[in-house]
Amino acid sequence: MSDLESLSQPESSSTMGDWTVRGVVAVFFLIFGLEKFSSDPHWRMMFAQIGAGTWFKPFTGAVEVLGALLVMIPRTVLAGLAMLWCTMAGAVLIVAFVLKKPADSIVPGIFLVALTIISWIQWRRRSENIREVEPTQ
Repeated sequence: MSDLESLSQPESSSTMGDWTVRGVVAVFFLIFGLEKFSSDPHWRMMFAQIGAGTWFKPFTGAVEVLGALLVMIPRTVLAGLAMLWCTMAGAVLIVAFVLKKPADSIVPGIFLVALTIISWIQWRRRSENIREVEPTQ
C-alpha cells in the first residue's frame, strides 16, 4: 500500500530540479554528440588538427550520445556523468596542449566544472539514499 501512496504524492522540488539539470545535460551532449556524425566543417577541421584519425570524431560523438542517454536513467546517471566528464577533461587537455589554444579550452573547462559539481551532488544523494535503506543495528 505504501508504494501506491508514494505514487500519488507529487515529486519534491529537489527531484524536479534534479531531472531538469540532468535533462539539460543530456540535451546539450546529445546535440553536440550527434553533430560529430555530421559533415560540419568545424568538427572535421578540429579533429583533423588533433591527428587522431577519422575514427575519433564519430567515437567521441558516440561517447557523448551514450553518456547523455545514461544521464537520464536514474540507475546509470553516475556512469553517464563519468563518461561525459572524461570527454570534457579530454577536450580541455587536447584544446590546450595539442591544439595549443589554452584560451579556447575555457568553454569545455566550464562544462567540466559543471559536470564535477553535478556528479558530486548525484554521488552525495546516492550515498544518502543508501544509508537510509541500510538497516540499523
